[in-house]
Amino acid sequence: MSTPNARPKTTSAFLAQAAIAFGVSFFGTGVGICYLPLDISQRGFLAMSVLFLVSSTFTLAKVVRDQQETASVRSRIDEARMERLIAEHDPFKSVA
Repeated sequence: MSTPNARPKTTSAFLAQAAIAFGVSFFGTGVGICYLPLDISQRGFLAMSVLFLVSSTFTLAKVVRDQQETASVRSRIDEARMERLIAEHDPFKSVA
């Protein structure tokens, strides 16, 4: 039986695949920008756009990850509190 808070493990192959895909796409976009028949200012605009897009993508991924971790921690804290209350509860204790 698996626990509901078990974190999936990222394999090294998946990490390598993600890194290679990022590198290939970033390099391909750079080569595409260099070989487009455009003025230098237009190429610079496209290059800056790509850099801002990559930067904002990393930021968004970090924010989403942080929110998921926060939700996971909150649910574990709530679960621990509930387990403590259940453990401390004595149904046969008389109310005075």
